[in-house]
Amino acid sequence: MFTLAQLLPTCVRQAITSNASNSAMQSKRLWAGRAQNQPDMSRITRKQRKQMSPIRSRFLLLLPLLYSVLGCEKPKEEVPHEHHRILVTNPMVKDTVNTQQFVCQIHSYRHIEVRALESGYLEAIQVKEGQAVKKGDSLFKVVTTLYEARLEAEMAEAQLAQIELANTQRLFQQNVVAQPEVALAQAKLAKANAKVKLSQAELNFANIAAPFDGIIDHQRHQQGSLISEGDILTTLSDNSVMWVYFNVPESRYLDYQASPDKDNIKVELVLANGQKFSQAGKIAAIEADFNNETGNIAFRADFPNPDRLLRHGQTGTILLSRIAKDAVVIPQRASFDILSKKYAFVVEPSSSDHEQGDSQASAAGNAEAQPLAENGSHEKQSSDEKHGISGIVRQREIVVLSEQDDIFLIKEGLGANDKIVLEGVRQVRDGEEIEYEYQTPEQTLKQLKFHAE
Repeated sequence: MFTLAQLLPTCVRQAITSNASNSAMQSKRLWAGRAQNQPDMSRITRKQRKQMSPIRSRFLLLLPLLYSVLGCEKPKEEVPHEHHRILVTNPMVKDTVNTQQFVCQIHSYRHIEVRALESGYLEAIQVKEGQAVKKGDSLFKVVTTLYEARLEAEMAEAQLAQIELANTQRLFQQNVVAQPEVALAQAKLAKANAKVKLSQAELNFANIAAPFDGIIDHQRHQQGSLISEGDILTTLSDNSVMWVYFNVPESRYLDYQASPDKDNIKVELVLANGQKFSQAGKIAAIEADFNNETGNIAFRADFPNPDRLLRHGQTGTILLSRIAKDAVVIPQRASFDILSKKYAFVVEPSSSDHEQGDSQASAAGNAEAQPLAENGSHEKQSSDEKHGISGIVRQREIVVLSEQDDIFLIKEGLGANDKIVLEGVRQVRDGEEIEYEYQTPEQTLKQLKFHAE
């Protein structure tokens, strides 16, 4: 027949044996600490002591068992975190489309304010907002009563001057008047005719017509409004060709002027919705002065707008694209910033790599003597593609020629033979010796969907 102690787990029995004395001492201290708050035992009756004794005994018996059971549980072993690998690659040298982006503002080829040339009441508005009009179409009409009356009066004065001239010429033929009298009559007639033309022009100004084909903008006055000379009635835009202005920094302006193929630059326009405009543009003008506050100069690109999709006042992004021959390309995530400069970690061979170089060279020579594989090439792998290659990290400043979605085109600082840290940039330090894995530039460029760290 088994006892209770034999039924307990081995770890519990061991814990009870080792912790019994400690548990008893802890229990005594616990009860001693509470003695001040307990009633005087000398005043408790024998019956009360008998009732308390079993409870105290059970508590003392269960206390070490509780400690032992809790002590049976082994602490969970911490799983060590795997150190992030350090991946190294080479910059790639290839012909790349170098694209520069500039925020731009779109203006109409011709955009004017249609103003009232004469004062009066606005009698008729003969167009609607947003309507396309042709040259010569009537837009607005001011009440013409006063101008018609003035024209009739001037025409009457001109007719009177004509009669006086005819009468003077007849008297001159009869030697009644001298030649100067005829000249005065002729001048008076010319003045009257000029006033007639002026009155006719004022009458014509009351009828405002479109000076060219375009689109009517917002109307500033309604029919029946009293307008004054010079008031803006609306604006008229000729959107057949759009002028797109964008600001270029001085350094890029100098690069543009020094480029031998600047006339072959591809000019594209990206609209606010991210879509490219269907028509290609060209650089048409560069302003004369730099803005001293911003250090920029304004360029203008002209875009044909046959479908009238573009409107005056739109914004977008200009893309200037050219082919960069033998450009050095690296992923953006292989670089990091310190203040306003960009850097990359270049991996130089360590002393151990130099010692291994001779043995690898001899091994490569032996490999050349081996027969070709089925695909007609040697089945050999670069030693850099193996794991555990070591090298020394050096921090190097780089100058970026241009930035694209996931890559930088490098102007200065890196060459095709340099090895750069691709992954683990934040884990290495300048001058530190590291072990890394190598990845070819071709494999790296296939995975470019990351941003720079």
